[in-house]
Amino acid sequence: MALLARLGLAFVLTYVLGFERELRGSPAGDRTFALIGVAGAVIGMIAVNGAQGILSGAATGVGFIGAALVFRPGISPSGVLHGVTTAAAILGSAVVGAAAGQGHPLLAIAATALILLILEIQHLPGLRLLDAGRYSARFRNDRDNDRDQQNHT
Repeated sequence: MALLARLGLAFVLTYVLGFERELRGSPAGDRTFALIGVAGAVIGMIAVNGAQGILSGAATGVGFIGAALVFRPGISPSGVLHGVTTAAAILGSAVVGAAAGQGHPLLAIAATALILLILEIQHLPGLRLLDAGRYSARFRNDRDNDRDQQNHT
């Protein structure tokens, strides 16, 4: 019964992460995140029984999913790469699932709460002051500095 509780916790936590991403228009949403979270939980359960190498294989698989999310929408006309945040959240979802699967519910819950905070910080009154995107127009970026150096040589 404890295994089913771990699996259920992984499902609920990662579904919530996916729900947030779907609300924000991400190409991956609640079902994708829940699938990855449940798979991560099962992999975490298997790894507890001595198959530690399976965790590294799972991380590689999640990396491929994340890469597909990044390159699916591609680069916008403004030169901005889309999907990186969702790809990172997918990795977080797999790790939350693995933590729940390995029997670390508080760790899984805390990680989910922090991931949600990170994803929503730019939308929360008061905390949005911590979003660097609000200030980026005031600073030169590295590409501008690189161009200036090339023009002076």
